[in-house]
Amino acid sequence: MQPPRGFPVQEFQRRTRAAQALMAQHDLAALLLTTEPEIRYYTGFLTRFWESPTRPWFAIVPAQGDPIAVIPTIGAHLMGQSWITDIRTWAAPDYTDDGIGLLTDALSEVTPQKARIGIADQMESHVRMPLADLRRLESALMPRRLVSDAAITRRLRLVKSDAEIDKICHAANIANRAFDRVPDRVSAGLPLSEVFRRFQMLCLEHGADWVPYLAGAAGQGGYADVISPATDAPIAKGDVLMLDTGLMWDGYFCDFDRNYSLGPPTPEVQSAHARVIDATQAALDAATPGRTIADLFHAMNRVVNSGGDVMEAGRLGHGLGLQLTEWPSIIPQDHTVLVPGMVLTLEPSVTVSPGKILVHEENIVIRDGAPEALSNFQTRDMRVI
Repeated sequence: MQPPRGFPVQEFQRRTRAAQALMAQHDLAALLLTTEPEIRYYTGFLTRFWESPTRPWFAIVPAQGDPIAVIPTIGAHLMGQSWITDIRTWAAPDYTDDGIGLLTDALSEVTPQKARIGIADQMESHVRMPLADLRRLESALMPRRLVSDAAITRRLRLVKSDAEIDKICHAANIANRAFDRVPDRVSAGLPLSEVFRRFQMLCLEHGADWVPYLAGAAGQGGYADVISPATDAPIAKGDVLMLDTGLMWDGYFCDFDRNYSLGPPTPEVQSAHARVIDATQAALDAATPGRTIADLFHAMNRVVNSGGDVMEAGRLGHGLGLQLTEWPSIIPQDHTVLVPGMVLTLEPSVTVSPGKILVHEENIVIRDGAPEALSNFQTRDMRVI
C-alpha cells in the first residue's frame, strides 16, 4: 500500500523542536542550513531544481520558533506550500549580492550580537555557497560567529520516524518488483547501456519518481568494479550482471543490488554469491539495539574476508534515507550504537578470482527486537537469465 506523500506539520515541528533542544545544550543561537537534504529535512522543500548550481538556498533554525527560508524568488511559490511561513526572497542570480545581505539581516534579527551560529562542518557535509560569499557572511555577522553545528542535524537524521521508514520501504518495494522483472527484459547480446536503460524504465513503470542512481557491471565470472558507467559492450552467456539502484519515492531513497548469471553460474560464482548472502544474513542477525556499527562490519567481514585484511571498498554499508548514502559508514572504527529507527544498507563483497568480485546489498531498519528487512532478501541461489 502506498503511503501518503509529504508529512503532517507535526513531523516538521518535532524535528525543529528536537534540534532546538540540542542547540540549547551546545549554546547555539541558530542553525544555518545550506544544502538540499538539510533544508528539506526541516522544511519539506522538495524540488529537483537543486541540480542547477547557479542559485544558493538558505534556511535558518532559530533558537525559538519556526525555521526561516532565505531563498531565490523562483522558489517562493513552492516553499509557500510547505509549513514555512517566514519566506524571504531575492531575485537570483544577483552578481552583486546573491542573497548574503538578506541572509545576514535574517540571522542578525534572530540572534544576539555575540551569538554562535551552527553550520555543518563534519564528514559528509559541505557548505553550498561560494567561498567568497561565506567569507563575506562571516565578516558581516561579526561579532557573531559561525561555528560547528555539533552534528545536530546529522544525529537527528540518523533515526527515522515511522513515516520516513514507510517511504523508504515503499521505494524498496518498487525496486523489488523491478529486479524481479529483469529476466523478462534482458538477454544475452544486449549492450550493457541498453540494460541500464531498460532497468530504469522498469523502476519508473513500477512507481519510482526518478532514478538518480544506477550502477552496475557485467563480466565473465564476476566484475572488476561497481562504479563505472555502462558501455555499449554486449552482455554474454557466462557473464555475471549486477544492477545497483538508488531510486527515489517522495524524496526518499532505497539502495540495493541484485546479481544475475547469464546462463547457469559456475560453481565458483555460485559459491561466491552464497558467501555474500551469508555475510548479509550474519549482519542482519547482529543488527539489534545495543550492538554497534562495528559489530555489523565484523559480522560480515568474518564471512567474506576471514583473513581480516582491509576491504577494498572501504566500508560494508551505510545509512540511508534523504540521501543515497548517509551517516554512518559500516567500518570497524565506527562504534555508533544501534537504536530503533536507524535505516542501513548491508553491503558485503567477495573476491571470486583475481580482479573479479561480487557485491551484494540489502536495506534494513533497526527495530526494538529483531531488525526488519526493507528489501526482499535475496536467497543463496543466484538469479539466472
